[in-house]
Amino acid sequence: MKKLLTLMLVNLLLGVGQEAVAGDQTAGAVIRLHATQHNFGDAPRRGGDLSYELHFTNEGTAPLVLTRVVTSCSCLKAHFQRRPVAPGGEGVIRIVYEPQKSEPGTFSKVVQIYSNAEGGRVIFTVQGNSLEEERVKVKNDKVKIKR
Repeated sequence: MKKLLTLMLVNLLLGVGQEAVAGDQTAGAVIRLHATQHNFGDAPRRGGDLSYELHFTNEGTAPLVLTRVVTSCSCLKAHFQRRPVAPGGEGVIRIVYEPQKSEPGTFSKVVQIYSNAEGGRVIFTVQGNSLEEERVKVKNDKVKIKR
């Protein structure tokens, strides 16, 4: 009976020691965004797409892999490379806002970035003011302004 208890105690201690060593060796990936938001300012709705390059750094000890990037609106697109970013390396997410697909007025949209980094998700915010331009039509010497 004493041998069995001694054997169980030794196995338990060896198991805990192995977990501690494994925990010290795997620090993982850490993503740091160079900015947490971007303001496009006043943007005409029919003026074309606006883009912003969001730079980030892997400050961890393991390769960083972006798994997906989700936007809060169909007027916002995000393009990114799926290749791992080495520790100390940098990457870019290209964010495109399509003002013609949203209503006029101020906007605040969210981009959720999922990865294998600690926490698994970071958030980036896009803001601005989508302006509806006045259109002037001249027909048979009459001026008509549409808003």
